[in-house]
Amino acid sequence: MTTGRLDRTRRPSAGRVLAVVSVVPALVLAGWLLAGLPLLLLGWFRPLVAVPLGLAAVALLCRYGLRRLPEAAEATAWQVTGVVAAALASGIFNGLLHGEQLIVRRDPATYAQYGVWLARHGSLPIPFQEGAFGGADPALHFDSVGFYASGGAVVPQFMPGAPMLHVVGAWLADVAGLLLVPPVLGAAAVLVLAGVVARLAGARWAPLAALAFAVCLPILYTSRTTFSEIPSLVLLFGGLALLHDAEARLRLRADGTGGEDPVRDPVRDPVRVRAARAGAALAGLVFGLAVLVRIDGLRDVLPVLVYAGLLIALGRLGNRDGGRLGVPLLGGLVAGAGLGLAAAYLLSRPYLDYLSDSVVPLLAICGAVGVLTVVAAALAPRLAAPLRRVARVPRLPEIAAGLVALVAAAFAARPWLETVVRPPVTKDDRVTAEFIKGVQRINRLPLDGSRLYYENSAHWVIWYIGLPAALLATLAAVVLTRRLVRGTAPGWLLPLAVIGWTTVTTLYRPGITPDHPWAARRLVPVVIPGLILLAVWGLRWARDRARASGYGPGARRGLVTAGAVLLLVPPVITSGGTAFSPVDRGELAAVENMCAALPPRASVLVVERVTAARFTQVVRGVCGLPAARLTIYGSDVPRAADVARLAARVRATGRVPVLLAAESRQLSGYGTPVHIMNLRTRQDDRSLVDAPNGTWSLAADVWMTVPRANTDT
Repeated sequence: MTTGRLDRTRRPSAGRVLAVVSVVPALVLAGWLLAGLPLLLLGWFRPLVAVPLGLAAVALLCRYGLRRLPEAAEATAWQVTGVVAAALASGIFNGLLHGEQLIVRRDPATYAQYGVWLARHGSLPIPFQEGAFGGADPALHFDSVGFYASGGAVVPQFMPGAPMLHVVGAWLADVAGLLLVPPVLGAAAVLVLAGVVARLAGARWAPLAALAFAVCLPILYTSRTTFSEIPSLVLLFGGLALLHDAEARLRLRADGTGGEDPVRDPVRDPVRVRAARAGAALAGLVFGLAVLVRIDGLRDVLPVLVYAGLLIALGRLGNRDGGRLGVPLLGGLVAGAGLGLAAAYLLSRPYLDYLSDSVVPLLAICGAVGVLTVVAAALAPRLAAPLRRVARVPRLPEIAAGLVALVAAAFAARPWLETVVRPPVTKDDRVTAEFIKGVQRINRLPLDGSRLYYENSAHWVIWYIGLPAALLATLAAVVLTRRLVRGTAPGWLLPLAVIGWTTVTTLYRPGITPDHPWAARRLVPVVIPGLILLAVWGLRWARDRARASGYGPGARRGLVTAGAVLLLVPPVITSGGTAFSPVDRGELAAVENMCAALPPRASVLVVERVTAARFTQVVRGVCGLPAARLTIYGSDVPRAADVARLAARVRATGRVPVLLAAESRQLSGYGTPVHIMNLRTRQDDRSLVDAPNGTWSLAADVWMTVPRANTDT
């Protein structure tokens, strides 16, 4: 007989250890972002202030998030060891092969340069530093790829959440440390996903899911360089785990195990109820903070808004658990998402303007869903009777399950039914069209820059997780949908809604340049981890069906072993083409050598288009020198008069004018060129209709000259 109080001297069970290690990463990220954002808005995001406040916020969130935490599942020490080993192996492997993308060509370098600036300055926006060039001039421009000129300063593209995480590595070990943060986040993602699997499918399936997830190419890809998708995944799946735990607390026995407590009625246990409500609020906060990392997080957390409204409605209909959790979940979600939107408006407004064609409709959808959710919750007593009549529709569970299967079949057949194109209209469209044509030429495909290849999106998933995993995930979605409609799997409602909603919307319109592995990043925050979760649950279901059909232990073990092989081998084969090939290596050393070659009091003028796009922020951020690009005309060079005038103005300030370009001939008219960067490395593959299986060469050259004084006149 239980005493009604947990024995705190007892060694924690393996299930509780798994529960803790799989939610701590999300709580740590949330606490750090929660403390850091106000400091960044105030311009005080520096280690002396941010570290103690961040640690205090993390400790506070962990205190309430881990309070009366139930076991993730009945786990063994070996299962927990397997999960932790998979996470450690992921972190070490990706750390050894991590990328060094610092030269701004695509998003990772933008995130890296964003993080470098925050680490060294702790404030935004980035000043123009016109004074170093003798003041403003019509030929001077301070923007570059990934960095907008807005309101008299430079504003980085993207949301600040991911750079605020990467900055920790820079504070510990400068730029080299920043580049090692993504592998740590990737290892955390393995833990979080395994924890969700343990809660929803069982702890024995968590090591398999962790390994299948860790070897998947898009996960390797985004765990090696400074992307935002992995921290978004940690927050979204961490939110699922936290909410599951909050709901489980209301069913927790006084001895710490599940089931109804014969001694203490949970209705009369205020400590347990408070812990559950705090857990729900933290889950909502963690979900909402995904918006601070990626603006697409608004779409991903939309089902959470609806679910919170559903819980509130159930509370109005007499369901005490729903009434206890709905309001805290909604409050946390609104707070977290509100912080993300505030950061977007205050720190990333040019980025929002750039994405207005997609962000404005998304905000409208969120607003409409929010209003409908509030109205439905308010009218819940009146809507109850009509909904009960709908629930009595004959064969409704089978109809819902059939619709899920039909959607999956439609995506699989889409390449034969549709060709997705986007005729280039804007300047960005035309640039993208030329890029696609260039990749098509190398891939030996018909030239058509309007092709987006989105009709192949379901096949992208199959490339990376394998056909067996895709089929098992579809089977699981069908079976779980049927059970949900029948009311026999309530714990799956929100996870299945998040996975289903984001998977369908992502596959329908990925919204990314379709070369791989680049486009694979869209699958990382929800699609791939969600389908792996469903796939291992599907394997468990198949084993249970075999048991119900009378098959013995040996046959069931054989089924599980075969299923595990089928879940692991296809992604390993796909990843094998690039998993051991690091990309962008040598960029850090090349950039450091370039910085060392620049005069200490240089004001850098970039006089060539590609160099301006790639290196303006690198010089400003990593080298710590004022940098600007000159107006480039049709011949890809600036006017000589502009160069002379600006060089003279720089000298008048007491600084040294320095010109940068990609080729020596572009500088020979101004002085003696010096080759300060000669980088030869490898970059990502660019495949349009097949899984990536190699890397491409990458060359980056920078020439420097200090213009002769007689050219200043």
